[in-house]
Amino acid sequence: MSSELRLKKLRGSGGYVMATVTDEQQMKGNLGGPDLFLAPIGRLDADKITKHFCNTCEKEFEGSPKIEFENPNEEVAENLILAERGQYICESCNASIAEYREFKKPNEEGEVGSAKPLDPNATTDKPLIQENPTLAEATQPTVEATQPTVEATQPSSSASVSSIEGRMVVDENANKIGTAKQVGIDGNTQSMVLVITKNDGTEGSIPWASIKKVGEVILLGKPEETVDVEPGKCSECGFINKEGSKFCEECGSKMQ
Repeated sequence: MSSELRLKKLRGSGGYVMATVTDEQQMKGNLGGPDLFLAPIGRLDADKITKHFCNTCEKEFEGSPKIEFENPNEEVAENLILAERGQYICESCNASIAEYREFKKPNEEGEVGSAKPLDPNATTDKPLIQENPTLAEATQPTVEATQPTVEATQPSSSASVSSIEGRMVVDENANKIGTAKQVGIDGNTQSMVLVITKNDGTEGSIPWASIKKVGEVILLGKPEETVDVEPGKCSECGFINKEGSKFCEECGSKMQ
């Protein structure tokens, strides 16, 4: 395969960059349509980027945007490690041009299991490493997500969905189908949905009931069923006891 560098436009959710990329990088950025996308490629060397355009500024700038990243090396699912996450940020207004996540499988032959539940006590606002900062940029705070926190009642009432924008959305077979954008409400059914940016760059929505796990990765699948326990019902024999009974009147088992 040719390793010749070619100047290409690579799109992000908040703009685009013009960069010289290899054939392999072009293949990563090609999601099936005519456009190439920056997120699947990951972090590019700043000297490979000649221009960047910011949708917020509605202006094109010479050179590379700021590139901020960190390497958490965090296990986000069984046999899936979040090796790096970062974003390309406009030099002028600090708006996000694109975000990316790079994952690794410790066991390449193994399958990816259930995602780890999101820790509501974990903080994600620590500053990312700036690849090409100037003295003025060194004091610039990391852009904080403005996405409001939504308490998830499904699949788990104890999980919270905070700043989900940019999280990878994968199906039960660990195939990436898109990137989370925000939580919304379906106008027809008035039910909660997850709005995503699909691999081809178009927007779509997924019923919240189709989400199995929420973590660094949003895993789709049949949600875990919850069983309503009838007050006084014995878990061993099914006998309905008086509410408050400590032992089953039928089989003598200790009540839960």
